[in-house]
Amino acid sequence: MIDKLESIASRFTEIEERLGEPDTMKDMHLYKELSQEHAALKDTVEEFGHYKELLSGIEETKQLLESESDHEMREMAEVELEELKDHLEKSEKRLKTLLVPKDPLDGKNTIIEIRAGTGGDEASLFAADLYRMYSRFSEQKGWKLEMMESSDTEVGGFKEVIFSISGKEVYGNLRYESGVHRVQRVPSTESQGRIHTSAVTVAVLPEAEKTDIDISPEDLKIDVFRSSGPGGQSVNTTDSAVRVTHIPTGVVVTCQDEKSQLKNKAKALRVLRARLYEAEEMKQRKERDQARKSQIGSGDRSERIRTYNFPQNRVTDHRINLTLYKLDQVMEGALNELIDALKLSITEELLKQHA
Repeated sequence: MIDKLESIASRFTEIEERLGEPDTMKDMHLYKELSQEHAALKDTVEEFGHYKELLSGIEETKQLLESESDHEMREMAEVELEELKDHLEKSEKRLKTLLVPKDPLDGKNTIIEIRAGTGGDEASLFAADLYRMYSRFSEQKGWKLEMMESSDTEVGGFKEVIFSISGKEVYGNLRYESGVHRVQRVPSTESQGRIHTSAVTVAVLPEAEKTDIDISPEDLKIDVFRSSGPGGQSVNTTDSAVRVTHIPTGVVVTCQDEKSQLKNKAKALRVLRARLYEAEEMKQRKERDQARKSQIGSGDRSERIRTYNFPQNRVTDHRINLTLYKLDQVMEGALNELIDALKLSITEELLKQHA
């Protein structure tokens, strides 16, 4: 591990020197590439520097113990040595985590699709609750959320809601939210006070840049029509809604939230690009290896990943057997504990594979 870290530190120094050279500054493409690599290595190099300081501190304290005869000073040195060893162990764990190859998709923005499943009106209401949960979480993270498309129900829920989230490491934080989210609670329409179980599916897609995936205009069928609201009532009197069909795959995307046909078309193409990109990524991942097919799951949307039990204020993630009795906080966007536990679990598995 030390040899690998020394190599990374050497590369980091080389990049810093090259970034200061006039020729590099003139080549904006090269400058951008080197800046990105510099940023990617910075945390590892800084932690390695801290690790080496701890090693040096441990060596100095050991020498002090060997030469010191004063009892009180020896006791102080022994306490300090134990503290340094504890910090060194933690630093080593952080370094191992930093050495795990990062998934290039983690830095991408996302498009999230939430759909009501079994449970009728109650499922649509919970779909709206999940949308609100992710909205609050995005606010806390300083991310930007943009509504792409929604299909409302008369009770105030969503049959379907599609939205984008942009910011730092969005997909890396939300990628494991894909799957079936099950809710257990007493519906507001239930007079007997019986607990109902409903389900909602969530799909988290990495948002693709235009350069990530090429879509030929000849492969698209674009229809325009008048948008409608809950129950089918007309919302617009102009043909602003857009339906885009990708002929080779049969993927269909509809957008009608905007009053502008051009804006709806642009949003529909963003969603289409994300769906096609995810499908291609999944195909390549299966062909390449099984690295992410672990207890965390493969992102299969049919997999039940989490249960939200309102009567007991309990949320359980079934993939890592984690139960928290703070559902009220989770629904207000307090997702960090769940997400960090999921990321830690997958990191530990990847560390085993790269050991």
